[in-house]
Amino acid sequence: MKRFHVHLHVKDLDESIAFYSKLFDAQPARVERDYAKWVIEDPRLNFAISTRGASPGVDHLGLQVDDASELDALKARARAAEMALLDEGETTCCYARSQKHWVTDPQGVAWEHFHTLENIPVFREAACEPAAACCATPPVGHAPSTSCCVDRGE
Repeated sequence: MKRFHVHLHVKDLDESIAFYSKLFDAQPARVERDYAKWVIEDPRLNFAISTRGASPGVDHLGLQVDDASELDALKARARAAEMALLDEGETTCCYARSQKHWVTDPQGVAWEHFHTLENIPVFREAACEPAAACCATPPVGHAPSTSCCVDRGE
């Protein structure tokens, strides 16, 4: 089963946690110094916020799946539709180790398709500039540039 995913960049994490906790009538499932995530059942939503972006607003959207076969089906659908696809395979980002790939809509909004394998204690394990967004939205017509998210073992 799929869960809709939204990741926003926010100016003030504490203020945003208070707002979204009231909006969802639930406390975040995870809170870090720069990140918070709610896992809502009705509607099925993985809603994340972070202070890592250049400006407030939507960073990316996505679909979280429960197993690898669902992720494979999403990848096959994207390829069959001839969408530009960035396949990261297993990677670390946003306090989780996941299998993922990306497509970008005509407006330049990045869509992440992912299967979470486990939680990890850091935002990402790969090194990149501290101010960089985890999975920054690319220009229209280009696959997302997620090099700072990929654990390349370097």
